[in-house]
Amino acid sequence: MRPETPALIWDAKCAADAILGFVDGMVRSEFTGDLLVRSAVERQFEILGESLNRLRSSDPRAAAEIPDIHRIIAMRNVIAHEYGEIDYSILWTVITTRLEDVRSRLDELLRKHGG
Repeated sequence: MRPETPALIWDAKCAADAILGFVDGMVRSEFTGDLLVRSAVERQFEILGESLNRLRSSDPRAAAEIPDIHRIIAMRNVIAHEYGEIDYSILWTVITTRLEDVRSRLDELLRKHGG
């Protein structure tokens, strides 16, 4: 384990927590219609993806334990570099079907790596 591993996992977990908190109680149409929430979610996905990208570079072993890490990093790149190409229905699907699993795994890794 590298010294920065817990901090990167922590940053990723906080971003996942924020995303899930921002959309708590919302339905898809509310999410897609709310510029403020969409913008906040996009920013947190950027943080999540960047943290995981740095983790993948600095500690590939820990990164390999995170489900869908490559997809999350790719999503971050789309959000950060191709603003007109964001498909909010895909983003919503990721939030509602995959993000909780990622957050749970990040929690486990924090416990494992002393965070």
